Amino acid sequence: MEENVRAGRCVVAVDGPSGSGKSTVSRRLAVAIGARYLDTGAMYRAITWAVLRSGVDLTDAASVAKVAGEVKLHIGTHPQGYAVTVDGVGVDADIRGPEVTGAVSAVAAVPAVRELLVTRQREMIANVGRIVVEGRDIGSVVAPDADLKVFLTASEAARAARRSAEDAADVAATAADLARRDRLDSTRKVNPLAQAPDAVVLDTTELGIDEVVARLRDLLTERGVA
Repeated sequence: MEENVRAGRCVVAVDGPSGSGKSTVSRRLAVAIGARYLDTGAMYRAITWAVLRSGVDLTDAASVAKVAGEVKLHIGTHPQGYAVTVDGVGVDADIRGPEVTGAVSAVAAVPAVRELLVTRQREMIANVGRIVVEGRDIGSVVAPDADLKVFLTASEAARAARRSAEDAADVAATAADLARRDRLDSTRKVNPLAQAPDAVVLDTTELGIDEVVARLRDLLTERGVA
Protein backbone atom coordinates (compact mmCIF):
# COMPACT_ATOMS: atom_id res chain seq x y z
CA MET A 1 0.00 0.00 0.00
CA GLU A 2 1.08 3.54 -0.67
CA GLU A 3 2.81 5.27 2.24
CA ASN A 4 0.78 8.18 3.56
CA VAL A 5 2.40 9.14 6.86
CA ARG A 6 3.32 12.80 7.16
CA ALA A 7 6.17 14.20 9.19
CA GLY A 8 5.67 15.59 12.68
CA ARG A 9 4.47 14.00 15.89
CA CYS A 10 0.73 13.60 16.41
CA VAL A 11 -0.81 11.04 18.72
CA VAL A 12 -4.60 10.83 18.95
CA ALA A 13 -6.17 8.62 21.62
CA VAL A 14 -9.72 7.48 20.86
CA ASP A 15 -11.56 5.65 23.62
CA GLY A 16 -15.14 4.61 24.20
CA PRO A 17 -17.52 1.65 24.43
CA SER A 18 -18.35 -0.74 21.58
CA GLY A 19 -20.63 0.70 18.93
CA SER A 20 -19.65 4.31 19.56
CA GLY A 21 -17.91 4.55 16.18
CA LYS A 22 -14.30 4.30 17.35
CA SER A 23 -12.97 2.09 14.58
CA THR A 24 -14.51 3.86 11.60
CA VAL A 25 -13.78 7.32 12.97
CA SER A 26 -10.21 6.44 13.90
CA ARG A 27 -9.38 4.94 10.51
CA ARG A 28 -10.86 7.87 8.61
CA LEU A 29 -9.15 10.40 10.82
CA ALA A 30 -5.82 8.65 10.33
CA VAL A 31 -6.21 8.83 6.56
CA ALA A 32 -7.25 12.48 6.74
CA ILE A 33 -4.24 13.59 8.77
CA GLY A 34 -1.68 11.28 7.17
CA ALA A 35 -1.16 9.06 10.20
CA ARG A 36 -0.95 5.41 11.08
CA TYR A 37 -3.77 3.59 12.86
CA LEU A 38 -3.65 1.10 15.72
CA ASP A 39 -6.62 -1.01 16.78
CA THR A 40 -5.63 -2.14 20.27
CA GLY A 41 -8.85 -4.11 20.60
CA ALA A 42 -7.71 -6.33 17.74
CA MET A 43 -4.57 -7.11 19.72
CA TYR A 44 -6.59 -8.32 22.70
CA ARG A 45 -8.84 -10.28 20.36
CA ALA A 46 -5.83 -11.93 18.74
CA ILE A 47 -4.47 -13.01 22.11
CA THR A 48 -7.94 -14.29 23.01
CA TRP A 49 -8.02 -16.33 19.80
CA ALA A 50 -4.66 -17.84 20.73
CA VAL A 51 -5.86 -18.64 24.24
CA LEU A 52 -8.99 -20.34 22.93
CA ARG A 53 -6.92 -22.30 20.43
CA SER A 54 -4.62 -23.49 23.20
CA GLY A 55 -7.53 -24.89 25.20
CA VAL A 56 -6.43 -23.40 28.53
CA ASP A 57 -9.01 -22.42 31.13
CA LEU A 58 -10.00 -18.75 30.73
CA THR A 59 -10.15 -18.39 34.50
CA ASP A 60 -6.54 -19.58 34.91
CA ALA A 61 -4.73 -16.24 34.73
CA ALA A 62 -1.26 -17.79 34.83
CA SER A 63 -1.99 -20.08 31.87
CA VAL A 64 -3.61 -17.29 29.89
CA ALA A 65 -0.60 -15.07 30.54
CA LYS A 66 1.76 -17.85 29.47
CA VAL A 67 -0.01 -18.21 26.11
CA ALA A 68 0.03 -14.44 25.60
CA GLY A 69 3.75 -14.27 26.30
CA GLU A 70 4.65 -17.08 23.92
CA VAL A 71 2.67 -16.24 20.77
CA LYS A 72 4.06 -14.08 18.00
CA LEU A 73 1.50 -11.33 17.40
CA HIS A 74 1.73 -8.98 14.44
CA ILE A 75 -0.68 -6.18 13.61
CA GLY A 76 -0.39 -3.73 10.75
CA THR A 77 -0.95 0.00 11.13
CA HIS A 78 -2.13 1.11 7.71
CA PRO A 79 -5.56 2.74 8.15
CA GLN A 80 -6.87 1.55 4.79
CA GLY A 81 -6.07 -2.09 5.33
CA TYR A 82 -4.13 -3.91 8.01
CA ALA A 83 -3.58 -7.57 8.80
CA VAL A 84 -3.45 -9.36 12.13
CA THR A 85 -1.46 -12.59 12.44
CA VAL A 86 -0.76 -14.96 15.33
CA ASP A 87 2.24 -17.23 14.84
CA GLY A 88 2.09 -16.41 11.15
CA VAL A 89 -1.60 -17.33 10.80
CA GLY A 90 -3.98 -14.67 9.50
CA VAL A 91 -6.78 -14.19 12.03
CA ASP A 92 -8.54 -11.04 10.80
CA ALA A 93 -11.89 -12.77 10.35
CA ASP A 94 -11.63 -15.23 13.24
CA ILE A 95 -11.03 -12.57 15.90
CA ARG A 96 -14.35 -10.91 15.03
CA GLY A 97 -16.36 -14.09 15.56
CA PRO A 98 -18.77 -14.70 18.46
CA GLU A 99 -16.43 -17.07 20.32
CA VAL A 100 -13.67 -14.49 20.61
CA THR A 101 -16.14 -11.69 21.29
CA GLY A 102 -17.58 -13.67 24.17
CA ALA A 103 -14.18 -14.33 25.74
CA VAL A 104 -12.13 -11.21 25.06
CA SER A 105 -13.19 -9.27 28.17
CA ALA A 106 -12.02 -12.12 30.40
CA VAL A 107 -8.64 -12.37 28.68
CA ALA A 108 -8.20 -8.59 28.58
CA ALA A 109 -8.76 -8.45 32.34
CA VAL A 110 -5.66 -10.55 33.08
CA PRO A 111 -3.05 -8.07 34.45
CA ALA A 112 -0.09 -9.78 32.75
CA VAL A 113 -1.84 -9.65 29.38
CA ARG A 114 -2.56 -5.94 29.76
CA GLU A 115 1.02 -5.23 30.85
CA LEU A 116 2.38 -7.11 27.85
CA LEU A 117 0.15 -5.41 25.30
CA VAL A 118 0.35 -1.91 26.79
CA THR A 119 4.14 -2.13 26.56
CA ARG A 120 3.88 -3.27 22.93
CA GLN A 121 1.40 -0.51 22.11
CA ARG A 122 3.61 2.19 23.60
CA GLU A 123 6.55 0.92 21.58
CA MET A 124 4.52 1.03 18.37
CA ILE A 125 3.36 4.58 19.11
CA ALA A 126 6.91 5.73 19.83
CA ASN A 127 8.26 4.14 16.65
CA VAL A 128 5.69 5.78 14.40
CA GLY A 129 5.10 9.10 16.09
CA ARG A 130 2.07 10.08 14.01
CA ILE A 131 -0.79 7.74 14.79
CA VAL A 132 -4.43 7.42 15.78
CA VAL A 133 -4.87 4.78 18.48
CA GLU A 134 -8.24 3.39 19.50
CA GLY A 135 -9.25 1.31 22.46
CA ARG A 136 -10.62 1.56 25.97
CA ASP A 137 -7.66 2.77 28.01
CA ILE A 138 -5.60 4.75 25.50
CA GLY A 139 -5.95 8.25 26.91
CA SER A 140 -5.89 7.10 30.52
CA VAL A 141 -3.11 4.48 30.38
CA VAL A 142 -1.44 3.75 27.04
CA ALA A 143 -0.82 7.31 25.78
CA PRO A 144 -1.57 9.77 28.61
CA ASP A 145 0.50 12.42 26.82
CA ALA A 146 -1.47 12.17 23.55
CA ASP A 147 -1.95 15.41 21.62
CA LEU A 148 -5.70 14.81 21.57
CA LYS A 149 -7.77 12.50 23.76
CA VAL A 150 -11.29 11.73 22.67
CA PHE A 151 -13.98 9.70 24.38
CA LEU A 152 -16.66 8.70 21.89
CA THR A 153 -20.04 7.65 23.19
CA ALA A 154 -23.58 7.10 21.91
CA SER A 155 -26.95 6.03 23.24
CA GLU A 156 -27.35 2.35 24.05
CA ALA A 157 -29.96 2.04 21.32
CA ALA A 158 -27.71 3.61 18.68
CA ARG A 159 -24.75 1.48 19.67
CA ALA A 160 -26.78 -1.72 19.55
CA ALA A 161 -28.29 -0.82 16.18
CA ARG A 162 -24.88 -0.10 14.66
CA ARG A 163 -23.23 -3.24 15.95
CA SER A 164 -26.14 -5.51 15.03
CA ALA A 165 -26.09 -4.09 11.50
CA GLU A 166 -22.37 -4.83 11.23
CA ASP A 167 -22.77 -8.37 12.52
CA ALA A 168 -26.21 -9.10 11.00
CA ALA A 169 -27.35 -9.99 14.51
CA ASP A 170 -30.49 -9.48 16.59
CA VAL A 171 -30.61 -5.98 18.09
CA ALA A 172 -31.84 -7.09 21.52
CA ALA A 173 -29.18 -9.78 21.80
CA THR A 174 -26.53 -7.32 20.66
CA ALA A 175 -27.66 -4.75 23.24
CA ALA A 176 -27.40 -7.35 26.00
CA ASP A 177 -23.92 -8.39 24.87
CA LEU A 178 -22.71 -4.76 24.70
CA ALA A 179 -24.04 -4.13 28.21
CA ARG A 180 -22.22 -7.25 29.44
CA ARG A 181 -18.92 -6.22 27.88
CA ASP A 182 -19.22 -2.63 29.11
CA ARG A 183 -19.86 -3.86 32.64
CA LEU A 184 -16.88 -6.22 32.57
CA ASP A 185 -14.52 -3.74 30.95
CA SER A 186 -15.55 -0.86 33.21
CA THR A 187 -15.16 -2.82 36.42
CA ARG A 188 -11.95 -4.78 35.82
CA LYS A 189 -9.24 -4.02 38.37
CA VAL A 190 -6.48 -3.19 35.90
CA ASN A 191 -6.81 -0.41 33.31
CA PRO A 192 -10.63 -0.34 33.09
CA LEU A 193 -12.61 1.37 30.35
CA ALA A 194 -12.50 4.98 31.51
CA GLN A 195 -12.70 8.52 30.26
CA ALA A 196 -9.43 10.40 30.74
CA PRO A 197 -9.98 13.59 32.79
CA ASP A 198 -8.78 15.79 29.93
CA ALA A 199 -10.54 13.92 27.12
CA VAL A 200 -13.01 15.60 24.80
CA VAL A 201 -16.33 13.77 25.08
CA LEU A 202 -18.24 13.47 21.82
CA ASP A 203 -21.70 11.90 21.62
CA THR A 204 -22.06 10.35 18.17
CA THR A 205 -25.71 9.33 18.47
CA GLU A 206 -26.94 11.98 16.06
CA LEU A 207 -23.72 12.56 14.16
CA GLY A 208 -22.50 11.07 10.89
CA ILE A 209 -18.96 9.75 10.55
CA ASP A 210 -17.88 12.70 8.40
CA GLU A 211 -19.17 15.14 11.02
CA VAL A 212 -17.26 13.41 13.80
CA VAL A 213 -14.03 13.32 11.79
CA ALA A 214 -14.43 17.00 10.86
CA ARG A 215 -14.81 17.96 14.52
CA LEU A 216 -11.72 16.02 15.49
CA ARG A 217 -9.71 17.61 12.69
CA ASP A 218 -10.78 21.03 13.94
CA LEU A 219 -9.59 20.14 17.44
CA LEU A 220 -6.23 19.00 16.06
CA THR A 221 -5.92 22.22 14.05
CA GLU A 222 -6.54 24.22 17.22
CA ARG A 223 -3.66 22.29 18.84
CA GLY A 224 -1.41 22.86 15.85
CA VAL A 225 -0.86 19.17 15.07
CA ALA A 226 -3.39 18.47 12.30
